[in-house]
Formats: sequence, C-alpha cells, structure tokens
Amino acid sequence: MKVVLAGAYGHLGSDILRSLVKAGHSVIAADAMERDLGLEGDITFRSIDVTNPSTLEGLCDGADIVITTVGLTKASSKVTNYDIDYHGNLNLLKEAQKAGVQRFIYISVVKADQKGTEKIPMVHAKYLMEQDLIHSGMPYMIYRPTGYFYDIVHVFKPMIEKGEVSLLGKKPVSANVIDTPDFADYIVSHLADGGKIVSIGGQETYTYEEIARMCFKAAGKEPVIKYAPEFLFDVLAFVNHCKKNGKEAIIRFSQWTLTEPMIGDTKAGTHSFAKYIEDSFQGDAE
Repeated sequence: MKVVLAGAYGHLGSDILRSLVKAGHSVIAADAMERDLGLEGDITFRSIDVTNPSTLEGLCDGADIVITTVGLTKASSKVTNYDIDYHGNLNLLKEAQKAGVQRFIYISVVKADQKGTEKIPMVHAKYLMEQDLIHSGMPYMIYRPTGYFYDIVHVFKPMIEKGEVSLLGKKPVSANVIDTPDFADYIVSHLADGGKIVSIGGQETYTYEEIARMCFKAAGKEPVIKYAPEFLFDVLAFVNHCKKNGKEAIIRFSQWTLTEPMIGDTKAGTHSFAKYIEDSFQGDAE
C-alpha cells in the first residue's frame, strides 16, 4: 500500500514511519526537513510546507492513504495553531481529495469536541479540522490520543531536577497516556478501519500526583509536591497574550491538560508508563 505520511520526522511521525516500513508499505515521507532514522525500505522524502499549497501539489498522486500528524507544538510568533493544525491540514485534505485518496487519517487530541475548548487554540484548531474532514465526503479515521509518555516526562523532569513539582489545583486528575511506538503500531494495524473517532490511551492510568511520586522515586529523591491555583495560568496566559510571543496557546493547553481527566476509551499497547519513567531517570539516580 502506498501511504503519504505528513509530519513523518516528528516524534510520533517517525514512529509511524518505522511501523509502516516494518509492515512493508511504500511511504512518501513528507515534512519540512528529513532526518536519518536508519530505516531501510520503500521511503521517498518530500519537503513540504503545509501553509503553502504549492508545495503539496502532486504529493498524494497514486497514494492509497494519507496520515497526518502535522500540528504546531511549540510557541511561535509567526504562525498559529489555526495556520498549521487547521488550515495546513485542510490543504493536505484538499490535495488528497484531488488525488482520489481512499482514506485520510488525522491525529487530533482527546476531548477535542469538549465544550469550552474554543479558548484553547491547540485543541480548537484540531476540532475545526475534524469537522471539515467529517463533512468532506472523504473516508476518514480520526484518532484522539490522551498524551504521550515522552511529553509527560519532558514536563516533569525539570521539576524533579529542581526537587519540587507544582501541580494545578487540588482535585486529582488522571490520564492514561500512550507510548508513541504503541500508538504507531495501532494506527498501522488498523489502516483498513474507516468512519471512526477513536479516543486512545495506554493500559495504565495514573493521577498526576502518582506520576510525580513515581518520578521522584525513579530519581532517588524525596517527593516535594505543591499545588498552585488554576488562575495563575490565566495570568500567565494574559501576560503572554500581551507580549504576542506565541506562548499563550501553550499555556492554555498546559492548563487544560493538567486540570482535565485525559482518559482514552480504547486502551492499546504493551509498554508500561511506570517502566518508562524508571528508565528515563535511571542515569540521573546513579
């Protein structure tokens, strides 16, 4: 099967690329830049800028499926989530339609349709893309992951190194995040599925306090956990909105994920988050 993979060299994208190659698919690996992943297989790199439709011309010709992981995950003063997550992916969808692609697979985020997320650009932009895809007439699959192992550890590790973790509010909030290789394998093993929205996470569910304690234990440190009021993030968001540095969207998203349960109905994968945490801090505890 010929698959166009947009965002092929991002963190999730590279794991999907590995899984596609392992399954024997022919892949057009589309991204702004190529990375050497040491893979051997039928891979063709295509440099794209999703905000520029001319760079997408002919990208999907002869393809059976398009998978897109494209999304803005860093602060930017030049582009927004609406430019990338929504309009950029919409440009991909239009190119896929033009080429007669059989299925379009979109990676969104859990609870993208939840009321109130209109104020969270990193979520709302994905919801708008979901809606356009659903009403496009193109056969689709939409995945709403709860979050990824590496993202959680990336957030907690600097706090653990400083010896203190700050959580938002005192209400216990749980998540069953998934390892990207597990998620990638699930996507590739379900390429024939269509017309579904799948909220997906890993096999283990923990509160953020439990995660913090596991991180402290793995680092060989006594846990120090404090709780900050949620309104502090509103203040930070307002300050960065005034600065127009692009950080407001990240702050809004962080506030949301730390105060909303992130539980996927579909539990997939074999990798343990508890073991991942242990491995991530192994060198630090020695």
